[in-house]
Amino acid sequence: MANSTVSLPVFFCLLLLLSFDSVFLTKISCKQGKTWCVAKPSTDDAALASDIESACNYIGTKGGNCKPIQPGGACYDPNTLINHASFVMNAYYQDNHAQEHACYFTNSGLITISDPSNSLCQTLIL
Repeated sequence: MANSTVSLPVFFCLLLLLSFDSVFLTKISCKQGKTWCVAKPSTDDAALASDIESACNYIGTKGGNCKPIQPGGACYDPNTLINHASFVMNAYYQDNHAQEHACYFTNSGLITISDPSNSLCQTLIL
């Protein structure tokens, strides 16, 4: 039988992951890198549309625009509300220093440690 050991910091991180549903605690304790805000898959279309409108209004006040999610934009495809909402929600989240509360929206945001960007569609920098 193989002797497997887990270091104390790794064990502590795993324990936090299992004990708390908090990316914030995990990020602090495990010293994770960058985080992103995406739309929860269970969010209904009306909430996603509202989130897109809210985030695009905010982006506009910062001198940006939502052209990347418009037809012909780098982030238009896949043309789904959840993808478009994730893009603009993340722009808002990043501009607000990736603070946990900046991913709340209508309880439709979800913080992830996996970069949702692809080669054509990168995080919007405001």
